[in-house]
Amino acid sequence: MGNNKIGWIGTGVMGRSMCMHILKAGNEVNVYNRTKAKAEDLLSRGAIWCESPGEVAEKSDIIFTIVGYPSDVREVMFGNKGILKSVKPGSIVVDMTTSEPSLAVEIYEKAKSKDVSALDAPVSGGDVGAREARLAIMVGGDREIYERVLPVFQLMGKNIRYMGGAGAGQHTKMSNQILISTSMIGVVESLLYAYKAGLDQQEVLDIVGKGAAASWSFNNYGPRIIRGDFNPGFFIKHFIKDMGIALDEARKMNLSLPGLALANQFYIAASSMGLENMGTQALYKVFEKMNGM
Repeated sequence: MGNNKIGWIGTGVMGRSMCMHILKAGNEVNVYNRTKAKAEDLLSRGAIWCESPGEVAEKSDIIFTIVGYPSDVREVMFGNKGILKSVKPGSIVVDMTTSEPSLAVEIYEKAKSKDVSALDAPVSGGDVGAREARLAIMVGGDREIYERVLPVFQLMGKNIRYMGGAGAGQHTKMSNQILISTSMIGVVESLLYAYKAGLDQQEVLDIVGKGAAASWSFNNYGPRIIRGDFNPGFFIKHFIKDMGIALDEARKMNLSLPGLALANQFYIAASSMGLENMGTQALYKVFEKMNGM
């Protein structure tokens, strides 16, 4: 990647692992996170702490963000100590948060007015994909800028694709989340049925997970459900945010997506049960409760 100085904002479940791959490749990395403790392992590997997103932008050529909600993206991009207050002309800003396509377009246009390039590059693959540098990365923006950032993307992911202009990465991620939303219903119902029928859930997973019904969610989240591991690879609260964005976008396009709407309701039920900080596989607990188990 040459001598680019990399900026990284957001060291949560995903961001920490993604940033670590960039560090290990020998890049100089400037880091900011709301909670400094969550960046400690990166700092101990040589990342440089910054006091604000603006300071990261000042010191970096390519600035990556992966935060929680569109409101967080707005704050780190446009806030008083935000990236666009301090970014140098010629820099590149890459938002990897799953966020609103319309916000991606807004960032692109505001960045352009400062002679800064912007990409929206949400990812899929969860905590495992982030740790193993096997993420899918879906990118919107200018192709020429995509080509320049591609060597850094390749440190984090295996399946990387340019999808079109600003917002196209976010729209692709919405297609991804729509698919996962209903497939997670299938995962939990399948395992619950197996349990109720007196089958060994692991044996069901072993055979069904290798057949025509196999899915990434079944093979990756199924074992966690069987072990009773509901820790977040991906938070329920963030998934509800994503489904909300997808439903809003669908409404704007006059598109009816009843499967997505149904999955959204089940996950809102999970949240009302106090499960919002658990992983998406904790949907299993909602279905257990509905069935008096």
